[in-house]
Amino acid sequence: MVSPELPPSSVYHDNRFDRLFIWLFSRKMARVVGQTTIQPGYEGFVALSQRIMEGRNAAEQQALVALVLQSLVPGPVLWLIRHLFSPGQLVCELNAWFATQLFEWLVGPCQVREVEVPVTPDQSSGQRRQRSGVHIEKCRYLEASGCVAMCINMCKLPTQRFFTEEFGIPLTMTPNFEDLSCEMVFGQPPPDLTTEAAYQQPCLAQQCRMAPTHPQPCPRVRH
Repeated sequence: MVSPELPPSSVYHDNRFDRLFIWLFSRKMARVVGQTTIQPGYEGFVALSQRIMEGRNAAEQQALVALVLQSLVPGPVLWLIRHLFSPGQLVCELNAWFATQLFEWLVGPCQVREVEVPVTPDQSSGQRRQRSGVHIEKCRYLEASGCVAMCINMCKLPTQRFFTEEFGIPLTMTPNFEDLSCEMVFGQPPPDLTTEAAYQQPCLAQQCRMAPTHPQPCPRVRH
């Protein structure tokens, strides 16, 4: 697989709501790594993500992000959601809608889409169509970081695990490293990473300063 050419850079104009969420997430991440000063704006948020990666393997990076996500939602709320709301069509569709409203500051413009999901987790009862997919046009986080490992270790895997295990709502995220888009599907149990194309994805050589000379699967996803 050849590392793709990246599309032209996007320009973002964060409003007060966006800046509030950026500050909140940055503050939580700074606490995790023991950092007392925070660089302002989205650039500071990405810099903190890079700080989390330093000296940590993939599993350790994912564990730290999990702590950040858990700190954002009180434990009793997680318990109530997990035990009172089964991941049926309505719940999955509401999560997709909320994702487009609450996380555009993080991933850029996105829209709800109709998708097919298994009726039961073991996929024994066929598929149903529902509006629980989210299409991210060009992920702001991936574009700003230019890093395959950050996309997978700091976003895809922790977010999938958080929704699937903490909320009890299956989620699969499939990034496209050619155009930097991403597909989120609520109600779709996440597959093992080793079976996905992302596991074989080379570094984005145009942006990643740690990219190897010869294209090969990003080493920081595997270690």
